[in-house]
Amino acid sequence: MIHPSEYGALRGFAAVAEQRSFTRAGQALGVSPSALSQMVRGLEERLDVRLLNRTTRSVSPTEAGTTLLADVAPALASLSDALDYARRASNLPAGTVRLHCFHAAAEMFVAPILPAFMRTFPNILLDLTIDDTVVDIVANGYDAAIRIGEVIERDLIAVRLGSDIRQIAVASPDYLAEYGVPQTPRELLDHRCIRWRWPGQETPYAWEFFEDGRWFSVAVDGPLIASSRAFTVDAALAGLGIAFLKEAAVMDAIGNGRLVPLLDRWSVPFPGFYLCYPRQRQMAPALRVLLDAIAAPFRGSGG
Repeated sequence: MIHPSEYGALRGFAAVAEQRSFTRAGQALGVSPSALSQMVRGLEERLDVRLLNRTTRSVSPTEAGTTLLADVAPALASLSDALDYARRASNLPAGTVRLHCFHAAAEMFVAPILPAFMRTFPNILLDLTIDDTVVDIVANGYDAAIRIGEVIERDLIAVRLGSDIRQIAVASPDYLAEYGVPQTPRELLDHRCIRWRWPGQETPYAWEFFEDGRWFSVAVDGPLIASSRAFTVDAALAGLGIAFLKEAAVMDAIGNGRLVPLLDRWSVPFPGFYLCYPRQRQMAPALRVLLDAIAAPFRGSGG
């Protein structure tokens, strides 16, 4: 093991050999030229070899000094980098952050930032719950959540993420050929609809449409209720009925003709996902850097 005093002496020697000056090397290291000279002289005595040629006007490494510098400079640089990293790490935010996300939100907003975030903040443990249940954030011990605006508690701070969302009714060509095409939202009451239920809720979600400046709901009926949005997509593709889904989730199926969009004029965009968290006087640094990382791509974008 190298003695601490030898590490300091080697740093001093390397700085003088590279700077060719005790004065400049001392300024770089924050020590006086005389102290630096004593350190290097002590190193020479312990090694029993002259490392520097000194004159009144210049300093240069001897042959032995040049060889030593070539050997120790990379190691000193590596050790310096390691010590700098340790100092930074000791000041990095640490601790556990509990985040609740809907499935789509986790894929859109959390997954993309994770690689860089985890490299930058290795001392943070992200405890991520991914499901579509609407939970009380505070009562269930979560620090924050990402969810759509219509299910955010009023007392939470909400930061908008991403663009608007549009929901549309869709059905397969086979279903429409057999049962016909609804011309208005209210005609959905005469169709076989594939309903979706919020996890934890007893009644299925009522489909929402827009007309004459206001939103209205249609409580559709049908042979299937599921708590998985992905399952309702599969059911619609199989021709089991009409489903009501985020447009982005069915764009490929619409593009290749496997699903047909319906009731377009009544389907308008609405503000989508929000990052929400309780008001607090002093936020934990680990939570702050996570919120910043998730929200950063959308600052100044107008949503």
